[in-house]
Amino acid sequence: MDEVLPKAGLRDFTFEAAHVAIKQYVASRFSHLLLDFSGTLVKVHDNQKGVIEEEYPLQAALEISKNALVQGSMDALLDFRRLLDENLEVLSALTDLIIDWVQEGFQDFFGKLNDQFLVLSGKKYSANQDLIFGEGDKVLPGLVLLLAQLSVFIEQNAITRISEEISSLSGGGSRGHDNGPAFIPAEICLIFQSAGEELLQHYISMKTRKILILLKKRFATPNWVKHKEPREVHMFIDLLLQELDTILNEVKQILPEGLHHKHRRTDSNGSNTSSRSNPLRDDKLVRSNTQKARSQLFESHLAKLFKQKMEIFTKVEHTQESVVTAIIKLFLKSLQEFVRLQTFNRSGFQQIQLDIHFLKTTLKDTAEDEAAVDFLLDEVIVAAAERCLDPIPLQPAILDRLTQAKLSKNSEQSPTS
Repeated sequence: MDEVLPKAGLRDFTFEAAHVAIKQYVASRFSHLLLDFSGTLVKVHDNQKGVIEEEYPLQAALEISKNALVQGSMDALLDFRRLLDENLEVLSALTDLIIDWVQEGFQDFFGKLNDQFLVLSGKKYSANQDLIFGEGDKVLPGLVLLLAQLSVFIEQNAITRISEEISSLSGGGSRGHDNGPAFIPAEICLIFQSAGEELLQHYISMKTRKILILLKKRFATPNWVKHKEPREVHMFIDLLLQELDTILNEVKQILPEGLHHKHRRTDSNGSNTSSRSNPLRDDKLVRSNTQKARSQLFESHLAKLFKQKMEIFTKVEHTQESVVTAIIKLFLKSLQEFVRLQTFNRSGFQQIQLDIHFLKTTLKDTAEDEAAVDFLLDEVIVAAAERCLDPIPLQPAILDRLTQAKLSKNSEQSPTS
C-alpha cells in the first residue's frame, strides 16, 4: 500500500502507531507486575490477621513473596524477549527504544515497590492506603519484618538476576554512552539496603513499644513506698517473656542465625566489674543512707554507662540474635528510666531485685551480647537502690530459692513436648 500511495505516508503512520502501542504495552506490563506483587503482599497481610483461615507462617510467606517477585519479573522479560524476536520490520526499527523502555520500566518498578513497602509498613501514608488494607486495619509487626528481609533479598539476589536477564536482550538501547543505562542496579540496591535497615528498625520499635505498654502498667499500679515483702517473681515478668517468645518465633521463621558467638563476660570486660563488685553487695554502700554514698554510687555507674554506651547499643544486623538482643537492650534501658521515676521502700526495691535476678537467669541464653545485657540488668538494680529509702537487698539464698520456685512453676504449667 505504501508503494501504491506513497503520499499517504502509511509507513510513518504505522511506525508512530507501533511506537505508541508498544510503549503503552511495556508500561502496562509493569503496572500489572506491580499490582500482582502487591496483591501477594496484601494476601500475606490478611493471613497474618487471620482473615483467611489457613496456616500461612512468615517463612512460607517470605518464600512466596520472593518467588512472586522473581517469577513475575522473569515472565515480563520473557514477554519482552518474544516481542523483540518478532520478525517484523516496524519492530526492528524500535528495538533499541524497547530495550530502553524495559530498563526504565524496571527502574520505575523498583522505585514504586520501595514506596509500596513503606506504605505497607505504615512508615509512609498513601491516599490509597485504605484500599490496600481496608479501613481501620493496623500494620502488623510480622509483615514489617517480612518486608525488611524481602528488601535484603532484592538487594542481594533479585537485582543481580534481573540485571543479567536484561543484559541478554538483543541490542544496546538508544540512550548512548553519554546518558548511561536507564536501569541502574547499584542505585536500586542502595535503595533497598536502606529500606531493609529502616524496616528492621521499625520492627524493633514496634515490638519495643508493645513491651513499654506492659512496663507502664507495671509501674503505674502499685504504691512502691508501701510495697509488701516479695513472695514471688511478679506476673509482669511472665507477660514480658511471653512477648519475647512471640518475637523469637517471628524472627526464627525469617531471619538467619548469627555467625558470631555470644559476647560473654571476661575479666577484662568493663561490665564484669558491675557484676562481681556489685555495689549492692557492698555493706558499706548498701547500708549507708547518706547523700554522699548515694551520690558516689550514682556517679560511678553513670560514668560506667557512658563508657560502655558504644559497646551496648551496636548496629543491628539481619540475624535472629541481633534483633532480639536489640529489643531486650531497649527494654532494659527503658526499665531503668521507669525505675528512676519511682520511690521505693525496702520491699519494693527487693521486688525489683528479685524480678531482675529472674530475668538474668532466663535471658542468658536468649541475648547475643550477654555482657551488655547483664550490665543493663545491674544498672536497673543500681537505679532502684538510688531511689530506695532503705536499700537492703535480699540474701542470695532467698533470691535463688524464689527464682527456682518460679522456674519450677513455669515448667509445670508449660505443655510437655
